[in-house]
Amino acid sequence: MRSPVWLVLVAVLAACSPQQEQKPQVEVLEKIPHDTSAFTQGLELVDGVLYEGTGLEGQSTMRALDPSTGEVKRKVDLPPDFFGEGITVTGDTIWQITWRNGVAIERDRATFSEVRRVRYEGEGWGICDDGRRLVMSDGTAKLTFRDPKTFAETGNVQVTRGGQPLTELNELECVGGKVWANVWKTDEIVRIDPATGQVTNTYDLSSLKPSGDVDVLNGIAHVPGTDEFLVTGKNWPTIFRVRFNGMGQD
Repeated sequence: MRSPVWLVLVAVLAACSPQQEQKPQVEVLEKIPHDTSAFTQGLELVDGVLYEGTGLEGQSTMRALDPSTGEVKRKVDLPPDFFGEGITVTGDTIWQITWRNGVAIERDRATFSEVRRVRYEGEGWGICDDGRRLVMSDGTAKLTFRDPKTFAETGNVQVTRGGQPLTELNELECVGGKVWANVWKTDEIVRIDPATGQVTNTYDLSSLKPSGDVDVLNGIAHVPGTDEFLVTGKNWPTIFRVRFNGMGQD
């Protein structure tokens, strides 16, 4: 049976027209050097300073970097038995949490000196400030909301992707009412609606992972006033300035 003329024309036009090029999920805008000794656990850009918290017992630090060169401008060490995790800036202070020590350290942002320590239950992984509350992950599928002044728990939400719990949410960044999170042991960053706990988008950053002796992707810092982010990984030699395509789509 002969095909109708219009079907033949459609097939010919489809064959002749150029294939639309698929945009990569992540567009790299700039590459910035990164200290490969930094086991990155938290990253945040505020007032032109890139703050970084690093981990491992005996190696955990709080740092201030030049975001254009990656140079470490200021650094303090945590106690040798502390395993540093996520950080977030709240006004003139920085909260730095720990993995299994059950301690959050509040620091003066200008000097990094300790203001106080606050106890919490469970593990500490990532933390961010959404402008009215802190959002914290603990390795489970739960995000815990905390008061930015007292660190007291004020609520929580379970994170799901495709109807299934999503665990091992690591470094967090709060941007525009959403929570962005590294997923540990993957090359993925997810965007979460904290009102429902649902993952609204997933981004594959496997193309950024350097070769050699490096650990996992970890570290997300929004560049204020833009749709850009700084991302890196534990012991990575590079911080990438990137843009996520389709980040406004839910």
